[in-house]
Amino acid sequence: MFEEGLVLNSLSKTIADFIVKNKFEDLPNEVVEFTKICILDWLGSAVAGKDMPPIKIIDDMVKEMGGAPQATLITGGKTSVTQAAFVNGAASHIVELDDIHKASIIHAATVVIPAALAVAEWKNKSGKDLIEAVAIGYDVCYRVGEAVSPSHYYYWHNTATCGTFGAAAAVAKLLNLNTEQIINTLGSAGTQAAGLWEFIEDGAMSKQLHPGKAAMNGVISGLLSEKGFTGARRILEGRRGFFEAMSEHYDAAKVTNQLGEVFKIIENSFKIHASCRHTHSTMDIVIDLAKEHDLKVDDVESISVGTYQVALDITNNADPTTVYASKFSLQFCTALALVKRQGGLLDFTEDSLNDPIIRGLMKKVQVGVETSIHDAYPEKWGSLVKLKLTNGEVIQKQSEYPKGDPENPPSKDEMIAKFYQLASKLPVQQIESYVNQILNLDEIQNINELLQNGVCVK
Repeated sequence: MFEEGLVLNSLSKTIADFIVKNKFEDLPNEVVEFTKICILDWLGSAVAGKDMPPIKIIDDMVKEMGGAPQATLITGGKTSVTQAAFVNGAASHIVELDDIHKASIIHAATVVIPAALAVAEWKNKSGKDLIEAVAIGYDVCYRVGEAVSPSHYYYWHNTATCGTFGAAAAVAKLLNLNTEQIINTLGSAGTQAAGLWEFIEDGAMSKQLHPGKAAMNGVISGLLSEKGFTGARRILEGRRGFFEAMSEHYDAAKVTNQLGEVFKIIENSFKIHASCRHTHSTMDIVIDLAKEHDLKVDDVESISVGTYQVALDITNNADPTTVYASKFSLQFCTALALVKRQGGLLDFTEDSLNDPIIRGLMKKVQVGVETSIHDAYPEKWGSLVKLKLTNGEVIQKQSEYPKGDPENPPSKDEMIAKFYQLASKLPVQQIESYVNQILNLDEIQNINELLQNGVCVK
């Protein structure tokens, strides 16, 4: 038998109480409006990614397996609520333009929103219900992620692991689970939390599997506990729990610090470039310098990039062999930024990957750790770029916050413009409809109103 005292003082109990007590009316207006932008941004990434090969494989498998038509697939049609979360989560992560939280290193949208949206549609929930669930889901996974970062991140993909808790929390709220049921939901979520970085070594498709399965596992965890299935009651801090097993260092206090007072979703960062976030400060600088000095490739003798060690752990790849791998190559992204003076979705292509000008410039890029920038991570995801020009001049610039961070935020109009670009395969009227509906999501009485026209365009 378990000891009751262990439950009374557990992190799961504290989180569960927060989820049960929180109401839409408790959300500050800033949080409500910000959450709408997060949902809009997620949908754009999902639409942009839905026809890419890894997603088509996942979608084909899901449709072959069949499922009750409970929730809408971003790829068209309906399937079970769990499998809809799976496909939609995977689709929204592949173009590398989904949001990111610096302190926890989590792309929450790609996990939390697919799970919440599928359940909200199935249960005929309102727009307010969805906003509330998404804000809660972000909050929970960011807090878990902060507790285990940065040590957890070396082997584990935080979006997949910590994100599972966020999906579970959002689902628990939508299912109106009680405290005991939510404790069990978190226990089942934690024991399924997985996602290893090894795919970086050979460019495997696993990165899309990660958020899809995390979203799916969050749904499964909630549905199981609703029916009485139990989970570990101290899944986070227990002696064989998530913290002890999956992080060298952790700070459990970060889970509960200002819980219910500060909603961490507003700490979210949005991505402007279609590559790994760790490349963005460097790309911002190179684009700025190229424009300020009207630089051409022949003007540059060498490029030195100084950043933090984690950025190099993930993006130090001097010879990417696929378009997807190029998004995780700091050398490629640096060269692309100088040549193209931008790094949008349409800039990462086979032509760019094999462009002899970009390839030649990559050989001039040297990357390394800049101590002051490394020490400021993860609060600041910075970079120092030095360009030595062929005329002997050296120009340099440093950035602490890439465009899209809360300290360097995009405007609402910029986020809408980003959605238009990502959703460009849809009819203009449909794009406009989604923008209007999502920006007024708190007025929608049934989330099916948002989904009734679907998004599939072949």
